[in-house]
Amino acid sequence: MLISVLKSKLHRARVTDGNVNYEGSLTLSQDLMAAADIVPYERILVGNMANGERFETYVIKGSKNGGEVCLNGATAHLGKPGDLLTIMTFTMIKPAKAASHKPKRVNLDKHNKPVKS
Repeated sequence: MLISVLKSKLHRARVTDGNVNYEGSLTLSQDLMAAADIVPYERILVGNMANGERFETYVIKGSKNGGEVCLNGATAHLGKPGDLLTIMTFTMIKPAKAASHKPKRVNLDKHNKPVKS
């Protein structure tokens, strides 16, 4: 048996843009993806701290650097530039490994740059 646990999260990611005319997903700059070990098309759960919305979508690769966080398609209606998000990924592990599992947590500043927690 496997259980689902938090793999990584970007905490306080600030929305930089929205594009309702895109088919869907959330665009992240490659530096943020690398910091949280997120791969293109990985499923994510997003919590918007500004309005309480929670939604599931997938990540598409954005610019190389710069802290891009763009809500696309229907998700663009669930937040606006400046909103703070928690972007979470999950993985499946054996229950015996759960006690020692440590998810990767990346806290971000107001420019979407990682800060020490």
